[in-house]
Amino acid sequence: MTSHNYKVESRKPFAESLIWQLNRDFYQELGIKAWSEGIVPHQLTSNSKVGKTYAELIFGFLKDLALKEGNSGTVYILELGAGHGRLAFHIIKHLEKLVDSINTDVPDYCFVLSDIVEDNLSFFQHHPQLQKYLQNGTLDVAYFDGVESEELHLRHAQITIQRKELQQPIIAIANYFFDSLPNDLYFIKDKEISSCAVSIESIIDPESASATDLLTNMEMTYYNEPFSEPQYKEPILNEILNNYRDLLSDSYLFFPEKSIQCLLNLKELSNAGLVLLTMDKGYHELKNLSNRKKPDIITHGSFSLWVNFHALDTYCKKQGGTTFFPSFSNFHLEIGCLMFLPEGETYLNTHAAYQEFVNNFGPDDFNSIKQLAYFNVSRITLQELIAFLRLSSYDSTIFINFLPRLKQLYQSITHSEHERLVQTLHQVWDIYFHINEPIDIAYEIGGILYDLGHYTEALDFFQYSVQFFDYKADIYYNQALCYYQLRQDKLFLQTINEGQKSFPDYEPLGKLKDLEMG
Repeated sequence: MTSHNYKVESRKPFAESLIWQLNRDFYQELGIKAWSEGIVPHQLTSNSKVGKTYAELIFGFLKDLALKEGNSGTVYILELGAGHGRLAFHIIKHLEKLVDSINTDVPDYCFVLSDIVEDNLSFFQHHPQLQKYLQNGTLDVAYFDGVESEELHLRHAQITIQRKELQQPIIAIANYFFDSLPNDLYFIKDKEISSCAVSIESIIDPESASATDLLTNMEMTYYNEPFSEPQYKEPILNEILNNYRDLLSDSYLFFPEKSIQCLLNLKELSNAGLVLLTMDKGYHELKNLSNRKKPDIITHGSFSLWVNFHALDTYCKKQGGTTFFPSFSNFHLEIGCLMFLPEGETYLNTHAAYQEFVNNFGPDDFNSIKQLAYFNVSRITLQELIAFLRLSSYDSTIFINFLPRLKQLYQSITHSEHERLVQTLHQVWDIYFHINEPIDIAYEIGGILYDLGHYTEALDFFQYSVQFFDYKADIYYNQALCYYQLRQDKLFLQTINEGQKSFPDYEPLGKLKDLEMG
């Protein structure tokens, strides 16, 4: 039996291909479920360690601004394509602690969660863990399309930031964002540049397929078309592109014209400049752009590509800016800081933060050690497990992955380990951000605290579980056990009765009444 291929789209320039709209449709269709159901991986990109790294860079920049005379006004920190919001929460929590740790005043700041998916924006606005920051003015929410938007409407504060309105530099975070913006694609050989077009076929009927299904079942054919006319209206873009004629050979090249348009839109919001903090898979060194083959589309529900950080780096420098990229080879990701500011070399705290938290040891290094820890988890000791959680900045996903081993280890525990473990559990919870994933981390922590004899604290965590997952029979059961251990007889019986009323078929609750009281 032969398979039938459906024509989805005839030949079009790569940046104008349907794949980019399919990608947008994917996120519109799924909203927060893209991450809560594990369709799009996000642990590498949005863990607490990454959040702390961004926070340290932002903190360094705020300290630099505090040293400059004439600086006033709020510094806006705009996360592009915030998606699930977990990274933002990590950054806000870490930044809050850093600012509180010093006596020196730094400029007021407001973190803006932006996205193009209304369901995500609504999720942010109503999330219970974000209300404190929305109310105190350090957080807001906005629709922002990196390529099309020219203003920023803050939905909580109900103000609109127009072009050139800000008097402080704007900080933009493009965390795994540029890999999903439309890219031009070129092929370079023998000092000739060809633009690349694609046609798309699918093994499933596109008329009835969702964006998700179509993205995972499409086949692309590439066409190289030599050109002689300038490709872009902006001379600087043509200059950067044409330089690759002599720099590369026999290589496909992504050219981030839309990413640069995004930077222009961001720069236009402020009279004082732009600082871009970005992390993605990609390359900032020319040697990594040579001899690159026809691109593979990496699908994970949606799709993504590698980022040409070399072009973004070159663009920033040609604009008189200052850039920081890793001095060492990266295995998993790149973290860059592009400062579209005059006298960028004078921002010494920012430079020092980059050196310490990216170059010396950063998220790329941490990811390598994380893989080592996962591989050896069956042999890890409790002290090693706690140390790794501390190294991760108490990341909740790391905790969840270590949980089976932790349950083995804490059955036999020293007094000092006991104390440190309880401290660690509270730190993990403090940085945890709920995105509707199925794992009930509060319930798990509550169970451990009960086993360790911290019954009052266990009750707190069982109540946290109720806030996110509602009541379940096990919650009533465990709460009753806590009250029993605390000799709170009235609450013990009351909890059993409430549980039996809600879950009449759950027999373990009834058996608790046989426990001897007093």
